[in-house]
Amino acid sequence: MFEATGLPTIADDSGLVIDFLNGAPGVYSARYAGEGASDEERCAKVLDEMLGVERELRDARFVCTIYFIYAEDEEYSVRGEVCGYIGDEPVGENGFGYDPIFMLNDDESMAMIDDEEKNRISHRAMAFKKLSEILKEKFS
Repeated sequence: MFEATGLPTIADDSGLVIDFLNGAPGVYSARYAGEGASDEERCAKVLDEMLGVERELRDARFVCTIYFIYAEDEEYSVRGEVCGYIGDEPVGENGFGYDPIFMLNDDESMAMIDDEEKNRISHRAMAFKKLSEILKEKFS
């Protein structure tokens, strides 16, 4: 987009990274269970692939990378992540995507926390905070 317009451009990509699945679903998180699959179907696919896997091997993280091009010779890349593990079943009613199976701790999935807390700790929040710090330093 920057090449076409010459205007500052920002892009982000996010995904769920599961160590046991060699980083899958990763950048394919939205299409992991096939085009048009629902959040429930994507979660079910992951849970099926993790069936019988011990807790110690279920580590996962949500990752967000933001790329910002300010000018032709000025580009920034930041990354945010939140670590947890894949639970045994969906838990919680909030959020979307893989939130119900992404456990922050033994008592709480990402789908169990409210929007305010999620916006404070999420991978996107972390990445945008890093970008904000860069921009504040640049423009202050």
